Amino acid sequence: MCRWMAYSGTSIALAEVLLETEISLIDQSLSARRSLEPTNGDGFGVGWFSRAGRPGLYRAIQPAWNDENLRDLAAQVESGLFLAHVRRSTGTPVQRTNCHPFRHGKWLFVHNGEIAGFRRIKRELVLEVDPELYPLIGGSTDSELMFFLALSYGLEEDPFRALEAMAAVVERIGREAGIEHPLQMSVGLADGERLLAVRYSSEGCSRTLFYNQKIDALRELYPSSPRLAKIPSDARAVVSEPLNDVSDAWIEVPESCALSVARGEVELRSFTPRLPRAYDDPANGNDRRSR
Repeated sequence: MCRWMAYSGTSIALAEVLLETEISLIDQSLSARRSLEPTNGDGFGVGWFSRAGRPGLYRAIQPAWNDENLRDLAAQVESGLFLAHVRRSTGTPVQRTNCHPFRHGKWLFVHNGEIAGFRRIKRELVLEVDPELYPLIGGSTDSELMFFLALSYGLEEDPFRALEAMAAVVERIGREAGIEHPLQMSVGLADGERLLAVRYSSEGCSRTLFYNQKIDALRELYPSSPRLAKIPSDARAVVSEPLNDVSDAWIEVPESCALSVARGEVELRSFTPRLPRAYDDPANGNDRRSR
């Protein structure tokens, strides 16, 4: 499966996290350690926030380990909030519009996992997307469709509630089609102010997700570490798998859990799929959507 990471904290060069860690995301694109399918070479992308407002985005279809432009960009661009992703396709084409992060307005979105039986239920899921948003879908992945479903269910107003609604609708439509465990996901998203993430699967056995301990606490444990001395005190990373082998540095996100990161603090909450409001309201006729 894919690998992704996100950073929130004092502005740093993207390369400090993407390239210069012990087990960087670029390393994971070639040889991920916590995946049955270690190679993630079907494209990559990085999105970052700056003073420009709308997030910047660079995506390409070649393997991340073989892109010199990525290395140059990561060394030059600084940001206090960014997400990156290396892709392993689950069946959709290798094309730039299928590479993460996906962007809409101020939002960036990355995903690791899949909608089981996606081709069987894609039509029903597409019909759930807000008609005004549908023309903006650029690719053909289940991941991007999940993003646009969440946008349709109010992501900009209440992100976690919208993600819960998206998950519930995917599960309901999937199970109506005879799919026992329709959804597998770890997702990361950001709006320029907050970093949000969710770990969830219908089966209760989700893809791994971690976040780092507070840097000040790690400095107390490892006072002689030159690497820790350079890391901002408010730095927080959320990752598919740890960026080094220091076990004390990483906390695994529990199953069926969501987290938010802002100003160096991490808040955890439970994640429970719930259908959109009025999804089955007879007043909506054949339109089951909550809008």
